[in-house]
Amino acid sequence: MSKTIRIAVLGASGYTGADLVRLALTHPHVEIAALSANAKAGQPMADIWPHFAAYPELPPLVTADEIDWAGIDVVFGCLPHATSAALLSGLSGPRIIDLSADFRLDDADSYARWYGTAHPAPQLMTKAVYGLTEYAAEELPDARLVACPGCYPTAALLALLPGVDAGMISPERISITALSGVSGAGRGLKEANLFGEVAEAVHPYGLSGHRHMPEIEQELGKRAGRDVRISFVPHLVPMNRGELETITVDLAEGVTAEGLRTAMAQRYAGAPFVHVLPEGKAPATRMVRGSNHAVINVFPDRIAGRAIIVAAIDNLVKGSSGQAIQNMNLMFGLDQTAGLTQAPLFP
Repeated sequence: MSKTIRIAVLGASGYTGADLVRLALTHPHVEIAALSANAKAGQPMADIWPHFAAYPELPPLVTADEIDWAGIDVVFGCLPHATSAALLSGLSGPRIIDLSADFRLDDADSYARWYGTAHPAPQLMTKAVYGLTEYAAEELPDARLVACPGCYPTAALLALLPGVDAGMISPERISITALSGVSGAGRGLKEANLFGEVAEAVHPYGLSGHRHMPEIEQELGKRAGRDVRISFVPHLVPMNRGELETITVDLAEGVTAEGLRTAMAQRYAGAPFVHVLPEGKAPATRMVRGSNHAVINVFPDRIAGRAIIVAAIDNLVKGSSGQAIQNMNLMFGLDQTAGLTQAPLFP
């Protein structure tokens, strides 16, 4: 494809928006045409994000209503929930890739229950393609609206769907312990996210129910053909980015952990960003930091008939902006790896 894709990024002053800009800067087919951040409109990106000082060609931040949508091919919504749907639902020109939670759930009542507000555009909820790229590839070329999964659901679903699809994992008694870096909580000033609060400490949160839980249950239920309820406990850990999930599952009768691992490796054999590690090697966030890669492995539990699945991603890349660009690539007929070939950063 020789055509240049002109993109707009809404919410470029947040972590997700900034990482999307970082990745888009080296994409061979992308022109960054507009960047918005209403509260910081009029400022250059380098004033908000010092790591963009070497890129004076980036357009200055503007308000969303200043963007000429007629010249935009695709808009990335990196805005808070509800705000995103209210703005994006009024666009009729560009294709939309939304990184908020607004179009991930199919049911408006469920959205209102978990997000505490009525959905601004319920008529669009069932029209969005759920953009877990490895499972949405056939739908993306014709999609006008794509809902990028949350970071926790991305890791969980990549780890669980092969086994659920193959009938190797029982949808009952799925238990997920998830660890995430503090960037997952956003850039807004919060006392609980100050250095003195998060350094040298790990703490669980969302114990009464995290908003990503219904998203995981929804997608597992579609594959299992019935309602699914999971146990899910997220934890905040003192690192900037990265996510690791340890998932305990019941295996179907006659299924072994090694058999599940083999099936998973076969499912992802052609997936450029999902890697099943060699037997016995545990995934770690340092394997994927700054990249669009996901690493997964399966281990036998000491309790017979159960297995432990471990998955690691970068919450801002494969769990957000990188997956959004991966989706864009397939929407526009590009190789899905375009602009996403960065190796993980280590140390």
